[in-house]
Amino acid sequence: MSLSGMCLCETITYEVTGEARDVVNCHCSRCRRHTGHFMAATSARVDEVVISGDTLAWYEAAPGVEYGFCGNCGSTLFWRAARRPDLISIAAGTLTPPTGLRTAVAIYRDYASDYHIFDETIPSHGEDI
Repeated sequence: MSLSGMCLCETITYEVTGEARDVVNCHCSRCRRHTGHFMAATSARVDEVVISGDTLAWYEAAPGVEYGFCGNCGSTLFWRAARRPDLISIAAGTLTPPTGLRTAVAIYRDYASDYHIFDETIPSHGEDI
């Protein structure tokens, strides 16, 4: 099953031609601030993600950590880290359903905002896994 998705204004579209990992919810402060809540993301090999559109912009949030977003509508789309140049994380909310994915784990739970209520059926870690 291939996955596809897009930004809010549909200027940037993408297709995942290979396997995608189940969704990880990241509650670190950078992800919270970038998304306005937490980053729910899958990931795939960079060479198996085809991105179309000319408004993709990248913001370096920390050395070697970048968030990709649509420069037109501002949609959060991607995340990548220099330590894993072979992978790109994809904001799960931008995928077109059905995805066949499930939420596998929540990370950086200790950094979640105080209003957030965790689903205790999903494994979680205070830090990264």
